Amino acid sequence: MKEDIQFDPVEGVAMAVVPDEAAATEDGQPGWLVYLLNYNDFPLQNVIVNSNGYGTQPNGEAVRTSTLRHVLLEVPAHSAAPIEPIDPGLFHLNNQYWVSYYRGTQIFDKKYIFVPDSIVPANLIHIALLNQEGILHH
Repeated sequence: MKEDIQFDPVEGVAMAVVPDEAAATEDGQPGWLVYLLNYNDFPLQNVIVNSNGYGTQPNGEAVRTSTLRHVLLEVPAHSAAPIEPIDPGLFHLNNQYWVSYYRGTQIFDKKYIFVPDSIVPANLIHIALLNQEGILHH
């Protein structure tokens, strides 16, 4: 007997990459910081964010970064949580963030992928929840 499993869509959760002066690189390039945004009226509980990058180097060589795992016990309603700094040297790759969290006893998950060269100043928009400009992915 096959069991029908239904998954509710993830709503009200987004990822953002924002310029961060405090995270400037050694060569003076502006730093960037990744945030998890919770626009919902409820907190996200037991949040896990797996991040990695993959794609090709300019010389055509395939590359995959290490997978980093971040655990947050709770992200309050209508708030943002910093996840990690991101090196601009990785912007030519797919930068993937796989978010899993609980709401009550139900688990939700979604992948957010910033495609190559999408993290650029031309794509900056105002993100009200952070009160600053950044690249937003719903």
